[in-house]
Amino acid sequence: MARAKKRILVLINPKDTDDMLAGNLALGTPKEVCAALAKFNTAVDGAELSRLGTMVLHGPGYTVEYAVGHDELMQAMVVVHVMDFAWPVLAKLCKANGWKMQDTESGQVFG
Repeated sequence: MARAKKRILVLINPKDTDDMLAGNLALGTPKEVCAALAKFNTAVDGAELSRLGTMVLHGPGYTVEYAVGHDELMQAMVVVHVMDFAWPVLAKLCKANGWKMQDTESGQVFG
């Protein structure tokens, strides 16, 4: 059985959703972002971090990764493993927080 290709998205907080070239605002502090994600069943799994300098949070059908050591997060990478599980949760997450998702391959922004 062929394995589905992982989809890589980036969580962003656009300054102006009508003008994506206007740049992005911060998603929040790491603590604020983790609290926002926790409301959508997304958190650390208790294992030791496998990548130095990166926090990995696990959600339904996806993981969220961000670089540690920053006061504010400008973006977070989402690796979608199971689209059917991940998409409804990610869409609600973005709507609740005013965030968007950008596809790293096509550049398309949604959420």
